[in-house]
Amino acid sequence: MKRVQAIIDKFNTRVGQWASWLTTVLVLLMCYDVFMRYFFSNSKTWILELEWHLFALIFLFGASYAFKEDRHVRVDLFYTYFSEKKKAWINLIGSAVLLMPWCFIVIWKSWTYEYSSWQIAEGSPQPGGLPARYLVKGAIALAFVLLFLQGLATIYHSIQILKSSKQ
Repeated sequence: MKRVQAIIDKFNTRVGQWASWLTTVLVLLMCYDVFMRYFFSNSKTWILELEWHLFALIFLFGASYAFKEDRHVRVDLFYTYFSEKKKAWINLIGSAVLLMPWCFIVIWKSWTYEYSSWQIAEGSPQPGGLPARYLVKGAIALAFVLLFLQGLATIYHSIQILKSSKQ
């Protein structure tokens, strides 16, 4: 199981690094868009849509990496001062009771949402917008699968901490 945890951690690290490069692409695209809009009064629908698609991918694929690195949103008022054993209990219970069921629900619901989009080959409703909107919708389920897997790795890691603290 330790090997599986290491594979999940390594994969989510690579996905997080890939998502971080998307931020550079997004910033450059936004700079180009602002320059074209303010200096040439020219803006394209596909550029605006690509901006929010990139932002969605950054957020979705960065989530599992942020969770792995323990950089996700949490109220750290008390957590920071807890022992490793208490932190492991919080991570174990939080992942098993809150994260895993939530990921399962989002995967299940987004899969049907994305599948219907694939069936109709959904694209942008705007003239000049991006085709293949189903690709970004498909990223929702995939990103939550990665988050679910990272939750499993966190549960295993927490159990290992709790086992080692008993000895």
